[in-house]
Amino acid sequence: MANYWFRPKRYGYGVTPTTWQGWAVTIAIPLAMVAVCILVTVTLGYFWWTMAIVFLIDALAVVALLLVAQRKTEGDLRWRWGGRWVRNKDADRSF
Repeated sequence: MANYWFRPKRYGYGVTPTTWQGWAVTIAIPLAMVAVCILVTVTLGYFWWTMAIVFLIDALAVVALLLVAQRKTEGDLRWRWGGRWVRNKDADRSF
């Protein structure tokens, strides 16, 4: 049996943590992002270098969170509309 940490949302695009591991990852990555931002801001004095490093580290953290969520989600990541199929109304029009 596979151990999934997240489940897809019922409406829209995204996932929701369902186990303690999912919640831990969801909380730990933003906390690490804030800690790194504070550390880099205090350590470096140059504004543009600080902003570049913070942006790079935050982008890598977001990618890491997305990869973990994708691998540990039951089902696929796609747009959902409450389990209902919505047909294209424009395809039924005849001119």
